[in-house]
Amino acid sequence: MRHQKRINHLGRKSAHRKAMLSNMASSLILHKKINTTLAKAKALRTYVEPLLTKSKEDSTHSRRLVFSYLQNKEAVSELFREISKKIAERHGGYTRILKTGFREGDNAEMCFIELVDYNEAMLNPKDDGKTKTTRRKRAAKKKAGDEVKVTGKTEVEAKPKKTSKKNVEAVTEEAKPETKLKSEETKSEN
Repeated sequence: MRHQKRINHLGRKSAHRKAMLSNMASSLILHKKINTTLAKAKALRTYVEPLLTKSKEDSTHSRRLVFSYLQNKEAVSELFREISKKIAERHGGYTRILKTGFREGDNAEMCFIELVDYNEAMLNPKDDGKTKTTRRKRAAKKKAGDEVKVTGKTEVEAKPKKTSKKNVEAVTEEAKPETKLKSEETKSEN
């Protein structure tokens, strides 16, 4: 039984696992987005998010602590220079995992893990010209004999349930000006 065994060992010895997570964390910090398996991404998230929290306080002690995990000077300087300013207002949840399907060879579940504040498409979805969301109002239910607008022209419904004299008169009055216009046009042509 796996009671209280919360760490995914990823099928590796501890030294190999620590080196792999260190390399993946450095790559994530430098490139802002990496493609990996879902199990590794979940393990990486628990590894890198405390480091991102430590980077908010720019002191020698926190730099040394982060360097002891990453072992990469460029990644540490990028983290404290660029990333810590962007995540200063965020209270956790610095990474996002997006599933992409299954790998061809071994059918492992693949995903992207990325820094949340660096995906511009997710931050500003309305900037794309392609995705445009509009609100629509529901139309009122139509009653028998009501007029329906179709591409700028008004038409009467085909079969009204009850026809009253008022509805018939309204329809004939609408038709009359059109006949007048047609007759005027024929007179002007002659």
